[in-house]
Amino acid sequence: MNILINFIAFQLGWFACVLGGAYGWPWAGTGLAMAIVVLHLARAQDPAPELALIALAALLGAAFDSLLVTLGWLSYASGTLVQGTAPHWMVALWMLFATTLNVTLCWLKGRWALAAVLGAVAGPLAYIAGHKLGALEFVNPPNGLIALAAGWGLLMPALIALSVRFDGMTTARWANQPT
Repeated sequence: MNILINFIAFQLGWFACVLGGAYGWPWAGTGLAMAIVVLHLARAQDPAPELALIALAALLGAAFDSLLVTLGWLSYASGTLVQGTAPHWMVALWMLFATTLNVTLCWLKGRWALAAVLGAVAGPLAYIAGHKLGALEFVNPPNGLIALAAGWGLLMPALIALSVRFDGMTTARWANQPT
């Protein structure tokens, strides 16, 4: 049941961030994502490693998405605070995604090849969905999609490896809460 809650919370946060970015309300999505992150940390048995994982995911994601913007392959509808960087709601999405690594996606730990394939496929699909909802544009679609597939193919196993190192959920309340 708690895995389902984690999954649903991520989906709600994802839609809030993407639709907020698309319709000029980027802070609404960022705010909801941060509330979900805070609730996740409150449920962690050891919040410190979870917070470290979330911060590392935010740094990696901000750098990766900002690189795609700087290269001119992606642009975002709203929420950019500094020209040439990813918008704040995208960084919030990376933080939100990190909350799934030790809960919903914990089954990927040790499955590095599967994590790479899943990242290379699902990562670009999420950006395509964001594009279809109006939150981002593929300025250079071929390069952008190739970069997303390659980047997520590397970043997903890296994030899974970080989740092994920074796991505050292993014996967390997720497993001990009544359903």
